Order: sequence, then structure tokens, then C-alpha cells
Amino acid sequence: MTTDPGDPPDAAVNVDVDVEELLKRFGLSDKEVDTYLTLLEHGEAKASTVAEAAGVSKRYVYSASEELAARGFVTVNDHVTPTTIRANPPGEVVDRLANDAQSMRPALEARFSRAEAATEPFEVVKSRVTVVKRIRQAIGEAREEVALSFPLDSIDEVADELRAAVDRGVLVLLIVTGVDEPNGDLPTDLAGMTSAARAWGQLMPSMLTVDNRAGVIAPAEMLERSNSSQQAIVLTQEQLAPVIVGSFIGNYWPAAAEAVVTDPAPLPATYGNFRHATFQAELHRRAGGTFRAQVVGRFVDSDEPVELEGEVVGVTQGLVAPATNEFPVQHTLTLDVDGERVTVGGPGAFVEDVEAEEVELTTPSS
Repeated sequence: MTTDPGDPPDAAVNVDVDVEELLKRFGLSDKEVDTYLTLLEHGEAKASTVAEAAGVSKRYVYSASEELAARGFVTVNDHVTPTTIRANPPGEVVDRLANDAQSMRPALEARFSRAEAATEPFEVVKSRVTVVKRIRQAIGEAREEVALSFPLDSIDEVADELRAAVDRGVLVLLIVTGVDEPNGDLPTDLAGMTSAARAWGQLMPSMLTVDNRAGVIAPAEMLERSNSSQQAIVLTQEQLAPVIVGSFIGNYWPAAAEAVVTDPAPLPATYGNFRHATFQAELHRRAGGTFRAQVVGRFVDSDEPVELEGEVVGVTQGLVAPATNEFPVQHTLTLDVDGERVTVGGPGAFVEDVEAEEVELTTPSS
């Protein structure tokens, strides 16, 4: 909104609002906010100019600019040399955001009026149909990671959601339970449903975690029988979801037999989920050739932010057999950074040098 110089003082624009925090509410990361605000100050600039002013790498400016352009914040002029990035007029940006928000309202209200999802941290579910519905819904909302154990006889009920998650680039770890012969009983199209799958001979509780924020625990009997008296628990408490995935990866995954491991994803690729980055790094390591990692995170000892890049010279993991980690939930990348070995871990890292927030895997030529 613009104001006329003749407008009274109470119509003036409020410049004291926390614009950085407001931009974050629209999904921009800290560095995307810094990049965008720097561009606003320059109007139009080269990536190197923005990188220096915002205190980020030039590679990051290009990556952030693509995201900002997709959301209508900036325009990337890649038809000129060198490439420049121009901030779009703020009025157009605000109008677009407002229109997007208004266009969501009918769909959100329609979902809200018929929603059955729990609003409490815990929901006790007595119906098999409802449990499967909750599992399918959670998988459909996954953005980074799905860890699921599910009976072989019922796998078709969640197959479409699993395939869609894989297509979105989600790390899908699947334990198929009640499998008598791992090499003969599994579906022929299991590879399309998962990043890595394992088989468990006995029935086990069905467990689901999605993005470390939501989970489901259901007794095996409940999913085997429609008239079971057993009850399932659906939780949305972020503090407990990591406990479930820790049990899934630490207790059940190592004991199950490896059945499917997909091919490595094309590089370059960026991962906010560190287990996914480690999984892909191990696949590329086994495929041969050299590849690098660019890491954004913090030093574990000092809590100071850090950006580093180096060749991946070691992968410690337990997602692909044989496991190379010392304890089940340990996943580590070892980088050669200017001749120095630096270890990188995920959230909560304590044995590594760096805790990563984001990892980009690249080939030397990318």
C-alpha cells in the first residue's frame, strides 16, 4: 500500500514492524530473508554483490534467488551476463501474498468443517479404518521423512501415499511385517513405494513417524483384524515423535532383513533432513566417483554458525546394510575441508564437529 504525501500522520506506513519475522511466516528462511532484504536495498544487483552484502555464499544467492523468484519476490535476469537479480516492487509482492492467502481460505475452511484430525497432543483411536486414514493422511503431508512399519497383507492400503511421497523426494523407510519369505512374498512394485525397505518375519506394532512431528502407534492385531478390541495412539507432540523414530531405527530396523534399496538420486541435491543426506551419500559412495557436500549448520562445541564445503571422504550410517555406525542412530558425514577432516552430524549431534541444518550434495562438475 502506498501513501500520499498529503495523508494525515495516522495514515503513514508503519516502518517499525519486524519485517524479517513477518517474511519468515511466509516460509522464507533466515538467509532467504537476508538475501531478499539486501536486494530491496540494491534494487538490482549481481549475485556476488548480494552475497557480499548479505554475508552468504554466491552459490547460496543463486539457490535462494530461484526460490524467491518462484514465490514472486524477485526476478532473475539470466539472459544477461553476468546474471542479475531484481527485487520486484513490494506492492506487487504484498498483493500476490494477500491473493494467495485469500484463495486458500475456502479450501481450508472446507477441510476444517469436516476434519476429524486430533487437536490434542494425543488421540486414542479404536477403529481400524480411522487408524489407516490417519496413517495415509500423515504420509500425504510428509515433506522430508517417513518411517513406517506396516503389515504385508495390508500394504496396498497405503501404497499410493507412499509412492506419492517418494515422487516428492521424501525419504521413505519401510518395514513390511508378517513376511515369511523376504525374497518371495514382497510386492514386485515395492521399490516404487520406498527409498529403502526391510522385511520382518513376525507381526510387530505398526509405527509411523513423519518429519519428526507426528506419529502413530497401533498394535499388530488392530491392523490384522477389523473387529479388534485394541486401540491405537495418534500423537502430534514434536517432543515424542523423535522417540518413536529412534526406536524404529535403533531397535527394529537393524533386526529386519534388507529387501529394497533404491538407486542414488541425481546430483546436485539439497537435503534439510540429515538422515536423507547420509542415505544418499552412502548410495553415491557405493556407486563410485567423488562427490562433495556443502553444509550449513553450527559448531557443536561453540554453537557458532558455520558454512563449509568439502569432498565427502567417509559415511557412517545404519540405513543400508552393512551398517557402519557404532550405535544405531548415529549418522555422520566426514568431509575433507582444505586438507582437514571435519565430521558432520544431524540434529542433536554430539560426537561430530558440526551439527548440520542443510546439506547440499554435488559432483565436482556441478
